[in-house]
Amino acid sequence: MNFSNDTEAVEAFVHKCKQLNTEIAKVIVGQEDTVKNVLISVFSKGHCLLVGVPGLAKTLLVNTIADALGLSFNRIQFTPDLMPGDIIGSEILDEQRNFKFIKGPLFANIILADEINRTPPKTQAALLEAMQERQVTAMGKKYVLNDPFFVLATQNPIEQEGTYPLPEAQLDRFMFNVWLDYPKFSEELQVVKLTTTNTSVRVEKVLNDKEIVFFQDLIRKIPVADNVIEYAVKLVNKTRLNSEYSSEISKKYLQWGAGPRASQYLIIGAKCHAAIHGKFSPDIEDVKAIAEPILRHRVVLNYKAEADGITVEEIIRQLK
Repeated sequence: MNFSNDTEAVEAFVHKCKQLNTEIAKVIVGQEDTVKNVLISVFSKGHCLLVGVPGLAKTLLVNTIADALGLSFNRIQFTPDLMPGDIIGSEILDEQRNFKFIKGPLFANIILADEINRTPPKTQAALLEAMQERQVTAMGKKYVLNDPFFVLATQNPIEQEGTYPLPEAQLDRFMFNVWLDYPKFSEELQVVKLTTTNTSVRVEKVLNDKEIVFFQDLIRKIPVADNVIEYAVKLVNKTRLNSEYSSEISKKYLQWGAGPRASQYLIIGAKCHAAIHGKFSPDIEDVKAIAEPILRHRVVLNYKAEADGITVEEIIRQLK
């Protein structure tokens, strides 16, 4: 993509994001915040964890975004008997008696890891390597994954029997933890009208993989004022119990605070949030806008918070 300067490139990015939202809205009714957070994750080179009860169009959302972005898409249904080889791929003997690697479903641009907490830690760890290193190891050999590579995992918050909760280390790899709620009455009316007829909607391709990689690099180049970086790092420090900026509410209700990755994601996410809204540099409001989904899964409540009915979201709002 050829632009005379970065200002022009940001303006083109804003235009593409508006087109993306228009295409996605053809299929997905409402859920504007969820769509925005998923797009910020994609352009920030992050990954996203969606938590919501069944039937809230999580799979449809990812499929639609993949179509609009012009990327390859694979869905992996995580089950208790799923093994690392099932997602990475495996080696077989071909007709010439040579070992040949058959790529698994991880070799796509967008991966939907459906019900990620239903698979054993062994398979979760294989996905963790793919998310962090953007490569997989099979039979001692390393295989680089496609670029861009984005994992969107889903969890069901109500059925916890027979699940393997994600360890804190793996939760920390997800840039966003997005909670999906039931649609509003008016939105559900529209959903029912759209989905109970035989009309089909075609989502037009807005971007391709090379353009996405270009915009990902552009987001990284956006300058950030020192006071915004200080605000983000201070906000993360407020969640820690023994930091010089620890807040009283954190000491009272938190067992564990957020790590340095939260500060990095706050700044990268704020850059992308600013660019989507046509700004050439993020301000404190951009950090505040994305603080909740970034910090939600990085802080651990103590027993007192649970006894007093205090939620993570309430604590983050008070710290902002």
